Amino acid sequence: MMLIGMFDSPYVRRVAVTLHYYSLPFEHRDWSVGRDFERIRRFNPLGRVPTLVLDDGTSLVESAAILDYLDELVGPERALLPGAGPVRRAALQTIALATGAADKGVLQIYETAFRPAEKRHAPWTERCRTQVGAALEALEGQAAARGDSWLVAAGLTHADVTVGCVLGFLKGALGVNRDSLDYPALARFAARCEDLPAFRAVPFPGFGAPAAPP
Repeated sequence: MMLIGMFDSPYVRRVAVTLHYYSLPFEHRDWSVGRDFERIRRFNPLGRVPTLVLDDGTSLVESAAILDYLDELVGPERALLPGAGPVRRAALQTIALATGAADKGVLQIYETAFRPAEKRHAPWTERCRTQVGAALEALEGQAAARGDSWLVAAGLTHADVTVGCVLGFLKGALGVNRDSLDYPALARFAARCEDLPAFRAVPFPGFGAPAAPP
């Protein structure tokens, strides 16, 4: 398999972390949606990342769809998301909050990276900040309530991987929780995630080019 995309994208990183967690070998193409747009479009007509190219040449796009395939590949006993039930629903809701925060973080970056200064709309940027903060407040409460446990179950799920990757992105890209710990429970949770072998295998590279939506 070949994974396309830079690890400063939380969507690419959560796929890579999952591949390592499942011990699935893959090649990585560190391609940017900016400078490598046309090269990425050879595998994904949208030119977006992550894109996972299977050994038979099939391309899978959008991180949730890729993770669903990987879960099927390893089977229900190893999958990081149950096929049904309350844990699945709780995990999907947590993932929705985290990816929603990431989406709004990306939009803030695009506003400054691609839009001329005279065309930037401060109320829109502030709205995005408010949405990121609201999502993180909800996740902070969830992390605080769970204590030393994972977010939705006794064991690791895709919710934990996703939240961990999103927190790394928001910290690196926007400085969220970097200088002042507005979300202490999430800070502890993020540190716990980053200490896992699968996370250490995919270190967040720091912030360079804007991350792409999933």
